[in-house]
Amino acid sequence: MASRDSQTVLLSRQAILLVTAVGVSLLTLCYVLGVQVGKQSAALRHPQTKGAGEELEELPATMADQLKALEQAGNGTGFDKPVKAPPPAPPEARPDEPPAEAKAGPAKAAEPKAKPPEAKAVAQDHWTLQLVSTPDAGEARTVAGKAKAAGFKTETLTEKGLNKVRLLEPMDRKVADAAIQRLRKHGFKPFAIKVEP
Repeated sequence: MASRDSQTVLLSRQAILLVTAVGVSLLTLCYVLGVQVGKQSAALRHPQTKGAGEELEELPATMADQLKALEQAGNGTGFDKPVKAPPPAPPEARPDEPPAEAKAGPAKAAEPKAKPPEAKAVAQDHWTLQLVSTPDAGEARTVAGKAKAAGFKTETLTEKGLNKVRLLEPMDRKVADAAIQRLRKHGFKPFAIKVEP
């Protein structure tokens, strides 16, 4: 009979630990790759949803348009009261049309034209733009300096431990919207705040 050679394999603790570490690493790599492949296949099957920034870009520019959109979206969805948009401004006379006084005749021409009370309330609204609200006074000074360098006059207010950098001069809403666009071009992220005149 042929005798079999017996071979003895000796494994040290270091060799066992090395083999275990390599095995765990390979399993982790397989898991991560599987998750990535799964995410990509799911993304191909379902269209990507819009991010918050893209949804904000689709909003109407003026507050009145945003309120109208909210009112339309809110009907039948559980809102207690629908949001009312402010009444539109009175239409301006067209240049090809004679003034209303000329149409009415000389008797009506002497009466002064009164504005509706809603138009007065809308015309009296004053807005400012806030550039930053931070507890760090140094950051507020830096933002105010950048705004000054860009040609904007600012003021820094301190309320409840926060330093708020705002534009100095109040303005109407259309001017504020235009200023927001100019400030965004300079790297700011302003938002409009209604202020008392």
